[in-house]
Amino acid sequence: MLLNFFDGLLRYHFLQNALLTAVVIGIVAGMIGCFIILRSLSLMGDAISHAVLPGVALSFILGLHFFVGAVVFGLLASVIITFIKENSTLKGDTAIGITFSSFLALGVILIGLANSSTDLFHILFGNILAVQDSDKWMTLFISALVLLAVIIFFKELLISSFDPIFAQSIGLNVTFYHYLLMILLTLVAVTAMQSVGTILIVAMLITPAATAYLYANSLKVMLLLAGAVGALSSVLGLFLGYTFNIAAGSSIVLTAASIFLLSFLLSPKQNWIKK
Repeated sequence: MLLNFFDGLLRYHFLQNALLTAVVIGIVAGMIGCFIILRSLSLMGDAISHAVLPGVALSFILGLHFFVGAVVFGLLASVIITFIKENSTLKGDTAIGITFSSFLALGVILIGLANSSTDLFHILFGNILAVQDSDKWMTLFISALVLLAVIIFFKELLISSFDPIFAQSIGLNVTFYHYLLMILLTLVAVTAMQSVGTILIVAMLITPAATAYLYANSLKVMLLLAGAVGALSSVLGLFLGYTFNIAAGSSIVLTAASIFLLSFLLSPKQNWIKK
């Protein structure tokens, strides 16, 4: 089975595209996921990943690249959620629930108007084996931008994630870095849509980062571990999907979940076996 997979990598360009794209998305999603779980914004990742659906549908209708509409609607969702949270007595999860469900419903209606059920299936569940060269290069470009932003603003994101009150007291614009993170999250969600679909994006954002959290004692180590787990999950998941002819996106997510389960049982912070 392993030899067949390597043989396919040497012979088929679509499999090469799929592997490179999946690994890059696994790395960048895992790293952004670290900031998401440290800020207790896991539901925000879920909301934005689903909020891009109407943007994708509208792009199909208007003949635009899906990336344009997805980014616009993802950012719009984050602005609406933050506005409701900061200007009412409602809690953040309530604002997320209202926005997430409304955008998802709008997306389903727009997809119906676009008469594109096949595209809807690929959007919801991903199709990593159908990644084209243009999509691969766009994924690499966006991922490089996201990683560059993390490197440049690492210290600010670190402080505002762990202690926003202290960050504000030393003059950091906490709101700016919140929206910067939302922009990065939206970009990652849009790129990951090709591999695992909008339904499973949140799993690639959260699961590798949660696995890394069980081992790491610093944010830098956590980021590196999350990226490594995301990349490993992508490789193993793609191998399983290609070898057994099953959905590669779902295989990637289940592989990441399996690694988390093993870590939950064996990691020093948990060590359920010893207990």
